[in-house]
Amino acid sequence: MKKLGEPMKYIKFFKNISLDQIPLVGGKNAALGQMIQDLASSICIPQGFAITVDAYTYFIQANGISLQAAPAVIRESIIQSKFPQDLQDEIVAAYQNLSKEYHQENLSVAVRSSATTEDLPSASFAGQQESFLHISGFQHLLESIKKCMASLFTDRAVAYRNEKGFKGSDISISVGVQKMVQADDAVSGVMFTLEIESGHPDFITINSAYGLGEAIVGGKVNPDEYMVHKPTVRQGYKPLVKKLCGDKQVKAYYEPKQKNVAFAPVPLDARNTFCLSDDQIFELARYGMIIEDYFSQRKGSWCPMDIEWAQDSFDKKLYIVQARPETVHAQEDKQKLKIYQIVPKNLPNPLVCGLSIGRKIVSGAVKIILEPSDTQSFNQGDILVTTMTDPDSVPLMKIAGGIITDQGGRTCHAAIVARELGVPTLIGTGNATNILKDGQTITLDCSSGSEGMVYPGILPFKIQQISLESSEKMPVHLLVNIANPESACEISLMPLDGAGLVRLEFIIAQRIGIHPMAIAFPEKVSDEAFIKRAHQERQRYGSLKDFYQEVLSQDIGLIAASFYPRPVIVRLTDFKSNEYRNLLGGCVFEPQEENPMIGFRGASRYCDPSYKAAFTLECQAIKRAREIMGLENIIIMVPFVRTLAEAENTLKILAQNGLERGKKGLKIYLMVEIPSNVILLERFAEYFDGFSIGSNDLTQLTLGIDRDSSMLRNLFDENDPAVKILIEQAITRAHAIKKYISICGQAPSDFPEFANWLIAQKIDALSLNSDAIVPFIKRYIGSEERK
Repeated sequence: MKKLGEPMKYIKFFKNISLDQIPLVGGKNAALGQMIQDLASSICIPQGFAITVDAYTYFIQANGISLQAAPAVIRESIIQSKFPQDLQDEIVAAYQNLSKEYHQENLSVAVRSSATTEDLPSASFAGQQESFLHISGFQHLLESIKKCMASLFTDRAVAYRNEKGFKGSDISISVGVQKMVQADDAVSGVMFTLEIESGHPDFITINSAYGLGEAIVGGKVNPDEYMVHKPTVRQGYKPLVKKLCGDKQVKAYYEPKQKNVAFAPVPLDARNTFCLSDDQIFELARYGMIIEDYFSQRKGSWCPMDIEWAQDSFDKKLYIVQARPETVHAQEDKQKLKIYQIVPKNLPNPLVCGLSIGRKIVSGAVKIILEPSDTQSFNQGDILVTTMTDPDSVPLMKIAGGIITDQGGRTCHAAIVARELGVPTLIGTGNATNILKDGQTITLDCSSGSEGMVYPGILPFKIQQISLESSEKMPVHLLVNIANPESACEISLMPLDGAGLVRLEFIIAQRIGIHPMAIAFPEKVSDEAFIKRAHQERQRYGSLKDFYQEVLSQDIGLIAASFYPRPVIVRLTDFKSNEYRNLLGGCVFEPQEENPMIGFRGASRYCDPSYKAAFTLECQAIKRAREIMGLENIIIMVPFVRTLAEAENTLKILAQNGLERGKKGLKIYLMVEIPSNVILLERFAEYFDGFSIGSNDLTQLTLGIDRDSSMLRNLFDENDPAVKILIEQAITRAHAIKKYISICGQAPSDFPEFANWLIAQKIDALSLNSDAIVPFIKRYIGSEERK
């Protein structure tokens, strides 16, 4: 038996390993060792040791195992063979040494593969080799090491290596033995140092769930999801711009009797609350940034990272257990932007919805696969529909046109592999295997943000590819109108100068769904749906006011962070009373108006004492995004200001709520959408830093047309001479007093000739709907399109 402290030939402790030893210990172990050497003072990383590639080679040769045999034969030979005595002695001595370091006898450890071609920038090898958790005692450890080596020769691992161009002789394996972070009664998860769908580099994305990480990676749960904005974190702010509560129905834990990972249901109260505190989220984000910065510096260019973390149930600390280069977006051509878009405007109701992966659209026949063996009838291009994929599903995933699962979150196995394969995927639908029918023709749309849809039949779609390399300059500043925060990361990567209109009312309708006065005065609402929802949000956020302000500020923040430091113009809420009534609790607080279009809306609502409590909540959310998150690129825009008195009063109320014009660089714009705004533009300019033309309402009020009236639809025309005269006057007079002016109305999005006319009037910027951006850019920097 080798004594503690004696030199070892086949063992390397993490603290003595560096990245230049990948051929000896594999990518995973080398990264851990280098981090322990250089980052241990900043990050908690469990100690451990590597059984080297030389040890693996020695084991194979000593037992006469032929690597030319069939994979199944090789696996069985490895498991049945014995370690040479000197190698076994070193492994046992290293394990005893590690146990002693942590003052435990038979320390619980994790045993993971670290193949020489694994966790490299060009190939992740996600899930191809096996890992073994809660291993205790040297006999159990030796068995697990052999199983880990044998997993190098599973059918899926061999197929993956062949596809990636690695020959059998190119691959060897090291095994990592690491002190187990016992998260069974705590939390664990995955972290990426980018936004995982668009590849936006300015974010940290964190997923978390209760128990061991196998629940997330295996797609057993829809985890909590958080996003943190890196640039403003570095400035000392706390920009938590996304915080979504997943269902977390089960947790993974180690079952001692079975000596295996098992799953247990999570109590409902725990499922309905976030499993990380804000402080823990920022601690993990700090770890992620340190790791990314470190590997980027070594690489000499940006190196986004895929990181696994866990909280220990006993000391409650957060540990990094793995870190590897992200392999999908790091290899993308950043000078090409490919946009998928369904052609029909009036779509059928979706059959199922879920989390979208892949930003693509595909049509094909459904093939439901519930058992791994049921694959004979699966054809290239079929849509794979299953409960959840695992590493054995990869051969099918490679030939599938698309993938749909009942279970999983954005960092489960299906999501990771689908991104690498470039296959559009819908995760966590809940019931796709029950709703969809075998052989049914469907269209899978993953192109419109974080939520994807499945539609019946084959729907036509187009693909537009934009080159971002062209040096041709667009003739005007180009902005985008945006309402869905989930699409902001993707859209912000286009060659845009910012966001010209953020519609808060859409965020409130889609994400909050509760009338703001009901948030302020919940005791006045007796509706059962409201009471149930209010209870759920109190569980998660503590109070309804905190829920409203956090969610609204985070959605504003996600949009502003996506474009940062480019300007983002946030329009104050412009619901009409009939739209407010549709929110939970709305019927209690909203009047019945004959013509809401010219009723209680915009500035008149903000200035009304009856609405004060609701407007205060809105102001505090914007203030939070600017001052707590550090997103000072946010510009406020005030809509539907009828009179100068309303302008003056609105600015006073904003200042009373901490949003004072000019303070901390805050700019406030006026939405020019009422003829009085044009007629008195110079007077309004005394209160505002700039203007944005709302052509929809300006047309309505110039021509005296209710734009909601189907009977008058044919008369509604932004090209009417009266409307264009007012717009031309607004642009000319704004420039005469050196004030910024843009347009965010519908007209330039719908009519290219109208956009050209605005450019001829020398408007400062056009803010177009997102689906109009690509056609506009095509005229100036080129694109390729096909259907």
